[in-house]
Amino acid sequence: MERKGSSESAVTTRYAEMFTALGAEPRLRILRLLLSAHPEGLVVGEILESLDIPASTLSHHLEKLKVYELITVERKSTFLRYRANTDTLRELLSFMYAECCTRSKAIEPEQIVTIKK
Repeated sequence: MERKGSSESAVTTRYAEMFTALGAEPRLRILRLLLSAHPEGLVVGEILESLDIPASTLSHHLEKLKVYELITVERKSTFLRYRANTDTLRELLSFMYAECCTRSKAIEPEQIVTIKK
């Protein structure tokens, strides 16, 4: 039998890991770029053209974002197309706003931008 606190702790740990992945400046820039290209996404060459991130480290940053499901990747022939995973980002933002807008009312819900599917 799984305890509720244990489950909540696992969820919190998952979100903390996502924020850690976003804590690196290059990865945050990549995600913002992919959000600007949503829903089509971008291939690696387009990301390299847009951002001043060395090719040797770009794949590392993309992999880190992919591991935490912040981005998705799809192979098209010889190209890899990356997209921001808006479902995961919506989930992450909902996690952050849940406490401030429900129990404590630190921020009124009307003051927060609503994200719709």
